[in-house]
Amino acid sequence: MKKIPILLINYKLGNHQSVVNALEYLKYPFLISNSITDIKKAPAYILPGVGAFGEAMKNLQQLKIIPVLQKQVLEKKKPILGICLGMQILAEDSEENGYHTGLGWIKGHVKKIPDSRLRIPQVGWNNVQIIKRWPLFEKVKSEANFYFDHSYYFICDQNNIAATCNYGDHLTAAVQKDNIFGVQFHPEKSQNNGLRLLRSFFKNNHI
Repeated sequence: MKKIPILLINYKLGNHQSVVNALEYLKYPFLISNSITDIKKAPAYILPGVGAFGEAMKNLQQLKIIPVLQKQVLEKKKPILGICLGMQILAEDSEENGYHTGLGWIKGHVKKIPDSRLRIPQVGWNNVQIIKRWPLFEKVKSEANFYFDHSYYFICDQNNIAATCNYGDHLTAAVQKDNIFGVQFHPEKSQNNGLRLLRSFFKNNHI
């Protein structure tokens, strides 16, 4: 039986091509859309993102897709994976360029990486310390490398942290709560480790 395509949510700030390349390599059917009909049909979602938190939320609000997404994710429990900015907007709010309200699907706040001797943004490869191996990191070795590019990070309850990285301080690298997942790094740019993570996300969520 032909699988229903995974939906890459198009809210005008997604780094779609890299994600597309990864999904094509893994041979998962996908669709890039922001149509309410497509959102209702999809079995799972990827929320990629590059840019500013406030602009991301503004675009989602203008597209009028937050209520339908919320119903599919929070009520129908369809799995969603936020990537980079897509993970950050899962939070309650952000201090990036002022104060902005997020989706609030995982309690927590987005703050700027603390001042340190390290360059901000964090750009490049960094090791990830895995706290919760299932489901995202099932096939990933401990202290695996992933590719990061961010100036802000997600502060949330320890119970919702799946992995951290060390960049002047311990920063949240991945979050999860029930069917809601987010990674601060870019799995689609993280070579084999990123592909393993994406494969685990789909397999363990029965996609």
